[in-house]
Amino acid sequence: MARKANAARPAPNQLDPLIHERLRLGILSALVVQESLTFTELRNLLRTTDGNLSVQARRLEEAGYIVCTKRFVGRKPKSTYRLSAAGRRALEEYLETLSGMLPGVEAVRGTRAAGPLRGAAHPLPSPS
Repeated sequence: MARKANAARPAPNQLDPLIHERLRLGILSALVVQESLTFTELRNLLRTTDGNLSVQARRLEEAGYIVCTKRFVGRKPKSTYRLSAAGRRALEEYLETLSGMLPGVEAVRGTRAAGPLRGAAHPLPSPS
């Protein structure tokens, strides 16, 4: 996707803070490629604890970004999560904002300018 040269880049504060947290972004990212995942599948995929997944999934559920269906299989509870339409829109907006903040691949692969940007800064502290 080509970016217009004069288009203003989004500011970091324009990112949805609810999505920007690592585990919540992982939950949404997993659910965008899978129609639904159980609590156990999400926990194992994201390599997190039951408590942490429960708290972060509940925040996404309260925001309307995911839907949780609870049922019993035998005597064991089984929670299944899926991405809501609002969650899909929020993730799409988040990713568009993030991509607008990032430089193009060409800039990342490019070489650095010949001279220093901020004077003669040295990466190591001077001996005292």
